[in-house]
Amino acid sequence: METKFNQIAEKARANPEFVFNSIAHLLSPKLLTESFKKLNKRSAVGIDGVSYANYNINLQDNINKLHQSLKLRAYQAKPLKRIWIEKDKTKKRPIGISTIEDKIVQRAVTTLLNLIYEQDFYKFSYGFREKHNAHQALDYFRKQSMRFNINWYINADIKGCFDNFDHKILLDIVNKRVNDGVINWLINQWTKIRIIDGKQMTANKSGTPQGGIISPLLANIYMHEVIDKWIIEEIKPLLKGDIFIVRYADDFIIGLEFQSDAERLYEVLPKRLLKYGLELSLEKSRLQNFVPQNTERNNTIDFLGFTHYWTKSRFGSTIIQRKTRNKAKNRILSELYLMIKANRHKSLKEQQLNISRKLQGTYGYFAVRGNYPFLSLIYEKARLFWLKMLNHRGGRKKSYSSDAFINLIRIFALPKPKILHKI
Repeated sequence: METKFNQIAEKARANPEFVFNSIAHLLSPKLLTESFKKLNKRSAVGIDGVSYANYNINLQDNINKLHQSLKLRAYQAKPLKRIWIEKDKTKKRPIGISTIEDKIVQRAVTTLLNLIYEQDFYKFSYGFREKHNAHQALDYFRKQSMRFNINWYINADIKGCFDNFDHKILLDIVNKRVNDGVINWLINQWTKIRIIDGKQMTANKSGTPQGGIISPLLANIYMHEVIDKWIIEEIKPLLKGDIFIVRYADDFIIGLEFQSDAERLYEVLPKRLLKYGLELSLEKSRLQNFVPQNTERNNTIDFLGFTHYWTKSRFGSTIIQRKTRNKAKNRILSELYLMIKANRHKSLKEQQLNISRKLQGTYGYFAVRGNYPFLSLIYEKARLFWLKMLNHRGGRKKSYSSDAFINLIRIFALPKPKILHKI
């Protein structure tokens, strides 16, 4: 199987115009079994109530039955179970939970499609790709901005991007590279899937349901066609000066050398998106002049949770530095406070573990060089919130003075901040 996979990847790499008409036969019991083993063992169960552990009891029988249903086209994707998670204080984000068998088949099809599309995607596309991450996107943005004579930036925001992909257009885009009847049949099921939200069932009429294993890849395929190829193949040859683009899922920034190029591109970008059923948020998108000659506080650009600004290095050169975006900072502080408050009646050891996990998760993303003041702030706030909540517990539980609390956290220590991501 590995040899066949390598052949597909090599053919896709060697011939970008080649259309693959037959890859579904590779959905073998072996691939389905491997796909099952890659799933999160602790993930929530779908509407059928079958967990990873349940399915694993008679794994080979279950896999063989699933494979047979795919061969006979008897497979039918089951409705998604929708849950809502907090996005910020005022919004919630819907997540769809698939059944275990739908996860297996989606994982297997994703593996096959990735063999082809990983050869097509540009290096500046970092979202939802193996061996790609947000920090690489941030570094790419920084390096491109400092390396080239880039002065003008389009910071784009698409309204409800993943919820508004046109299903017909998506299949048309896929068919340019993979025109396989079985793959089309499966993608059609997953995009038009029914969704159960409480007692209500609705059909998904547009977009890729968030939470589906294949959804990130389908979104990348869509955005690759709509934005990436368009910029590189159609826009770039028409420009007077340099251009670069960096994209992480639906978050992207385009940097240009000349104002005239930037203004023309900013004017046609909404029309390009509209052609594919998408809408540029004019309230959140910006065309801005972000130049090293301006080190004023208001000369900033936001991308992937960070605010970027020009400053002087200790050697006197002008560089881009990063700090946590205010919106992200406020959200993290709020989440930290509410988590400590909700856990204040647990044992000290449990409280310490929960706070430590939250701090380590925050450090894991935001611990970039130049952002230590934010890390220090989060650490100090965690200590203050914890002391406050220990002294606001009901009953006769012990209260702590500042000195007593200092002694306490010598025993129940919290992880101190340190820079994890260096430029």
